Amino acid sequence: MKAQILEMIKRYKTIIVHRHVRPDPDAYGSQGGLVEILRASFPDKKVYAVGQPDPSLEFLRELDVISDETFQGALVIVCDTANQERICDHRYHLGEKLIKIDHHPNEDAYGDLLWVDTTASSASEMIYEFYLFGRDKGLKMNNEAARLIYGGIVGDTGRFLYPSTTQKTFDYAGELIKYSFDRNELYDKMYELDPKVIKLQGYVLQNFQMYENGEAIVKLSKDILLKFNVVPSEASLLVSMLGNVKGIKAWCFFIEEEDQIRVRLRSKGPIINQIAKKYNGGGHPLAAGASVYSWEEAEKVIKDLKEVCKD
Repeated sequence: MKAQILEMIKRYKTIIVHRHVRPDPDAYGSQGGLVEILRASFPDKKVYAVGQPDPSLEFLRELDVISDETFQGALVIVCDTANQERICDHRYHLGEKLIKIDHHPNEDAYGDLLWVDTTASSASEMIYEFYLFGRDKGLKMNNEAARLIYGGIVGDTGRFLYPSTTQKTFDYAGELIKYSFDRNELYDKMYELDPKVIKLQGYVLQNFQMYENGEAIVKLSKDILLKFNVVPSEASLLVSMLGNVKGIKAWCFFIEEEDQIRVRLRSKGPIINQIAKKYNGGGHPLAAGASVYSWEEAEKVIKDLKEVCKD
């Protein structure tokens, strides 16, 4: 599949790379890393990264603003996005051909070419693997691509703490840090939190609910977010924090937005992506997300989480 993707890339003059809505470092890292590799490798091609910018991740890269006409006759590549509904910038279908590169379960097999590897720690890891495959076939790496890919790997492995981290992940990270970029600056920008978010973190630690089978719940209503002057995207930065609490097997953050309640599921063992699928979501076995539209529906998610932890 990597050979087919590289061959298709070589055939097109214009390449447009997308990622998912509400991006994380891996979305930016895989998208931006691929764009930087392609620009360095094929200076005669026009290569763009598109999507809605996220202010908290603009330190990674700025996105391109292009017209609808740019998509005509273009190759579109979507990174780190399991299903079409989550592709940021729905103009992706205006291109001539579509490639999917992803590490989530392949529930929505869209695209003319699909490279899905659920054993990869991140889509960024896959982009580096793609470079390794093609480095004797014309692909070139530069410092900016290495910074983005490394940041994506760090983000999706929780600084190499998550079970998805493999020997290959460490090997690739070891190769990437040989390039010239400031790791300390990257870490600071990825993990420093605004004081108001730190205060919300204190609220979460004081108010999360833990039940007898190791399930835990956090409810962040609009009123609570308003009290701490925090927006939902900032609150989402705290989702992994309960992983440090002794006795917790799986947990769920409910973060209320204007028109829905975001469901953020995490686990140390119980499989929770089946719960997410039940509520039109999805994700990895130990990290998934969905949306519900009332607190009554949120109670059903809690009931399902309790059953999973009990089993």
